[in-house]
Amino acid sequence: MDRQSTPDPSSAPSSALNVVAVVGLGTMGTGIAEVLARAGRQVVGIDISAAAAERAAAALDASTARAVRRERITEAERAEILARFRTSTELAAAAEADLVIEVVPEDYATKHEVFTALDAVVRPDTVLATGTNALSVTRLAADSARPERVLGLHFFNPAPAMKLVEVVSSVLTAPAAVTAVTELARELGKEPVAVGDRPGFVADGLLFGYLNQAAAMYESKYATREDIDAAMRLGCGLPMGPLALLDLIGVDTARTVLEAMYAASGDRLHAPAPILGQLSEAGLTGRKAGRGFYTYAAPGSTEVVPDAETPGDAHELSAGRTVRSVGVAGSGTMASGIAEVFAKAGFTVVLAARTQEKADTAKARIAKSLQRSVTKGRMTAEAREETLARITPAGSLDAFAEVDLAVEAVAEDLAVKQQLFQTLDKVCKPGAVLATTTSSLPVIACARATSRPQDVIGMHFFNPAPAMKLVEVVRTVLTGDDVHATVRAVCAAVRKHPVDCGDRAGFIVNALLFPYLNNAVKMVQEHYASLDDIDAAMKLGGGYPMGPFELLDVVGLDVSLAIEKVLHREFREPGLAPAPLLEHLVAAGCLGRKTGRGFREYAKA
Repeated sequence: MDRQSTPDPSSAPSSALNVVAVVGLGTMGTGIAEVLARAGRQVVGIDISAAAAERAAAALDASTARAVRRERITEAERAEILARFRTSTELAAAAEADLVIEVVPEDYATKHEVFTALDAVVRPDTVLATGTNALSVTRLAADSARPERVLGLHFFNPAPAMKLVEVVSSVLTAPAAVTAVTELARELGKEPVAVGDRPGFVADGLLFGYLNQAAAMYESKYATREDIDAAMRLGCGLPMGPLALLDLIGVDTARTVLEAMYAASGDRLHAPAPILGQLSEAGLTGRKAGRGFYTYAAPGSTEVVPDAETPGDAHELSAGRTVRSVGVAGSGTMASGIAEVFAKAGFTVVLAARTQEKADTAKARIAKSLQRSVTKGRMTAEAREETLARITPAGSLDAFAEVDLAVEAVAEDLAVKQQLFQTLDKVCKPGAVLATTTSSLPVIACARATSRPQDVIGMHFFNPAPAMKLVEVVRTVLTGDDVHATVRAVCAAVRKHPVDCGDRAGFIVNALLFPYLNNAVKMVQEHYASLDDIDAAMKLGGGYPMGPFELLDVVGLDVSLAIEKVLHREFREPGLAPAPLLEHLVAAGCLGRKTGRGFREYAKA
């Protein structure tokens, strides 16, 4: 827990909030107390459980000892930090606090009881902050004796490491209280984001909708828990998969947050997936219980152990077909990247475009990519030449006559793809596997354009194909078992991670990613938060590599809108309807980085 960039512990605090009481010494409360003590505050940790208070003191002792061993603080500084922290089992110990931060269980009656008791204890000018992420800050304020001094202060777990703090104002909150707490957050080395009072605020408001959809996807048996989690880690660069994250957060906690979000929004996408209720009622609440979506070595353990749902190594696949040569149809970035992937893995590759010139240009693009690898020391010049020698550019699909696997990577237009598959059906030899890289169109529509739908499958690579490890393997109801086995084996041969999914809109990644992006647009559209605050919240609070608006501008707003429309049309869910703001920007030609303007403006190249 000593990884955070901590302010100099010897420096005197500059804000007025020098004495802080933390009520509730669970994992979050203990972490917040540590952050405060390290930053020079006098901290009173309060918990009705003497054992919890002892654990909090022991945790700070251990954390500061590690920091000394790693030469991040001195022994003298450690002694000062420990001296600034004391514990109590009585709320009366908060009497002299300038700020009280409540982090008791997420139950309104419990929090209200704490605030009522504090009203009788603290000074009139003391700021009272709740750590809730789901309950109404406004209601807590209105029910207190000093509503103008009540606000939300939402840290993220683990508090010492996570940079984001959401500062939540109600309509009753005095601006001076918000200013004081915001200054404190900055002095703690955190990034405060100002938000209004609604369940989930910014980060959890976006995160929990996504987690809920992942739970529903798993419950419907569309994909395994392992494949859902791997898809989001490898396809989006997220630090954890959604089901593993639900286990970490607590299935019961997620259910509570979603119930509050649904009560406020009425959006069915926020209604907790039934499996969250079933697991909660059974006491299978995640890591803390030793079992949730996964099974753990013991309650509180991080070690996942095999259970009845754990897949075997062989995935019980049937025998596949032999693949030595691969045809890649297309001349764009994705087609070039896929051709590079296969050639580097030792396959003979035919790269076919509409003209020989386009095919030659695509091969030249691969040559430049390989040269960058040579320059960076990732491959030898000899390996580069051998790889290029395996790629034959062609100006016609007739060159696919002898390939074992044909992969199309042409425009995301169903009519174009169907016409191409009709051609592949004519030119490819019997037994060749025919694959589409579509990210949103029905694979079965491509399969039905051929006389051999059993040979057709989806292989959704992610951009840039040479770098991204994920491939979504999409079976239709007509795909042969041996074709599925073949493609999984090919993925292993090119060192990609395959995840299995059925032929429905968005597959795994886009079906979970784009509703999240759409909800971020709705937040801006409703003037709830700014682009910068939302992007910062998801990067700092959720560990996302890019904020939603950064990602939308990179993907392209037109591409994003098209995918949103496909999802809405397939699932008929009102909450999936594209945000009007997204439609308006696309209509105005503001498509993101490629046009110089999307949600933000960009310098022209």
